[in-house]
Amino acid sequence: MNRRRPTLIAGLTLVAVAALTLSACGSDDDSPGKEEGETAGADTGDKPSAPPSSTPSSTAAAGRPNVELPPDLKLTFEDAETGDPVKDAVLADNAERMRAVDAAIAGTDPEGKVLGFYNTGKALEAAVSWVGQFEKANATVTGQVRFFDRDVTLKGTTSAVLTFCADESKGFSKNKKTGEVAKTPVTKNSYVQYNTRLDKGVNGVWQTSQIISTRGAAQCQP
Repeated sequence: MNRRRPTLIAGLTLVAVAALTLSACGSDDDSPGKEEGETAGADTGDKPSAPPSSTPSSTAAAGRPNVELPPDLKLTFEDAETGDPVKDAVLADNAERMRAVDAAIAGTDPEGKVLGFYNTGKALEAAVSWVGQFEKANATVTGQVRFFDRDVTLKGTTSAVLTFCADESKGFSKNKKTGEVAKTPVTKNSYVQYNTRLDKGVNGVWQTSQIISTRGAAQCQP
């Protein structure tokens, strides 16, 4: 009997891989095997800019879905409060976006409903492709990932640019069938820089619309 594919994921073309050997939590647009400094994802080359015009999530805003992660996966987000309520909202929705990607990979959001809630446009395509790579490899994610140096620049009232780093030195892929964890040594490639654009939707949610990641970025090294 064929397993039913998640509704959202089935709607877009997925990128297949034979195996995932790099630590991989959260790096939905960073394909395994990328060389140092190589930009990956749907928006290669251009920086995000303003447009022309179970571990439950802690988001308190009304109407947002709850994102649950498996007990063996922990995501930590630093710099969550800036003193500016708009920037804090951007940071909160970005954190839920990163959780949503891993929830889709781990199977706690099997139909990708939350994935589509926090992503739109090219970022949604990149997220779905990344989830598809894990599905093809029959893999999931485990361990701990820390997100830090999170910096928001508002572009008008409905757009923002957010850059941040990810420490994936304790985050790994895991074989769903055998439970084997693909532990990798800590190197400069264990650290990833993200450059993202978020747009505020009519429902008030800051959706990620563009995302670029650079594995091994000098700015994120300890």
